[in-house]
Amino acid sequence: MKQRNLSFKQLFNLSFGFFGVQIAYALQSANISRIFATLGADPHQLSFFWILPPLMGMIVQPLVGILSDHTWMGKFFGRRKFYLLIGALIAVAVMVLLPNAGDFTFEQRVVLGLNSAMWFGLFSLMFLDTSINIAMQPFKMMVGDMVNEEQKGLAYSIQSSLCNAGSIVGFVFPYFFSWIGVAKTAPEGVIPDSVKWSFYIGAAILILCVLYTFFAVDEMPPQEYAEFHGLNKKSEDATTNDEQRSSTGFIVKSFLTIGLVQFFCWAAFMYMWTYTNGSVALNCFGWDGLFTSGLNESATRYQEAADWVGICFAVQACGSLLWAMLLPWLEKKCGNKGAYAISLIVGGLGFASTFVVHNQYIALISFTFIGAAWAAMLALPFTLFTNAIEGSKYMGTLLGLFNCTICLPQIIAAVCGGYILELFPAIEVMGEEGMVSVPQQQYMLVVAGVLLVLGGLSTFFINEKKKAN
Repeated sequence: MKQRNLSFKQLFNLSFGFFGVQIAYALQSANISRIFATLGADPHQLSFFWILPPLMGMIVQPLVGILSDHTWMGKFFGRRKFYLLIGALIAVAVMVLLPNAGDFTFEQRVVLGLNSAMWFGLFSLMFLDTSINIAMQPFKMMVGDMVNEEQKGLAYSIQSSLCNAGSIVGFVFPYFFSWIGVAKTAPEGVIPDSVKWSFYIGAAILILCVLYTFFAVDEMPPQEYAEFHGLNKKSEDATTNDEQRSSTGFIVKSFLTIGLVQFFCWAAFMYMWTYTNGSVALNCFGWDGLFTSGLNESATRYQEAADWVGICFAVQACGSLLWAMLLPWLEKKCGNKGAYAISLIVGGLGFASTFVVHNQYIALISFTFIGAAWAAMLALPFTLFTNAIEGSKYMGTLLGLFNCTICLPQIIAAVCGGYILELFPAIEVMGEEGMVSVPQQQYMLVVAGVLLVLGGLSTFFINEKKKAN
């Protein structure tokens, strides 16, 4: 069967729901450290709150891939769309509950250094990230399922653009609601209304976008899918054992070499999501590090900084969109690996520059450069890997396993984050009970920059598929 081209509208419909899913992901990544700091978390604890979500992702993503590879629920639910809908519905429910963690009346117990509200928030975060992963994974798989190799780069570019557009909306929401007069401060231990409404509206947009893709896309029936990917019995019988072994070896090498780069990239961005709030608050807003919630001046400065972090992340997404336009030219001049390396090194320099920036507006320049790395991370790894596994009947399973190269680095970075932070000098601040040591979280963004540079250098180990003449 000839691998037909899809129209731009069909390619757009395949990924439009990703816009809504990314709004939810942006709200999570920009506000989770803020939420837990408001609930009373110590800066050295912040990275630990990020362990469970990627851990669940490592379990859920391969399962979604394996199950959906063997699922066909008719034209209505299809192969991947069923999981897309289930993930979105769970995400909506959790997005309504999570920002209210400080409002519920809990029996005030402290277990393993965390109060009851933090435990509720932690498990809500786990379910939110799990459901987002369930909803996100089918979009990548549907491109692999339904788009030929000629159009795959365009399809992932559309997906990347929608991803960045969703990120901008999600990142800006708290700042926007504060700007129109919704309260950005709240009593101690309570999440501000500007954050709550951001999650509520984000949940509504998420389900609407996912429903659009659900009804607009018709997945291929099993027979058509097999013919499209050359998986019929005759072609399988014609494949020699040597060819199978060679193909498997190539896939494994591609997985490991791309995964090495992914390790450095996702560890770096884990530190960005965890420590940017504290870094920007200390560097650009004069926050003294003592209060993150309540109605006092220090807490107000922290919440203002946290709103501005949303703007920084939105600018990063805009920088990513602009760099994505440059990527095809870079790929033509330097190849996929060269474009990948340049993008990550530019992003690494952006991270490092935040250390010396003490003006909130100049900080936006640093985050624009960080967007270069994000653009490459969204497009190039999946382009390289889906090209490597082209023709495999286990497309979903392999992509699910490949997502472990995103989750595992985040887990390792989260485990190590508090210990790395302790290695750097703290500042001494006079508190109500004497001098208090406040960790300087901006050092962790420098660590992120070093990791991205290492990732850029590692791109030259990637085992890339050679195009046939």
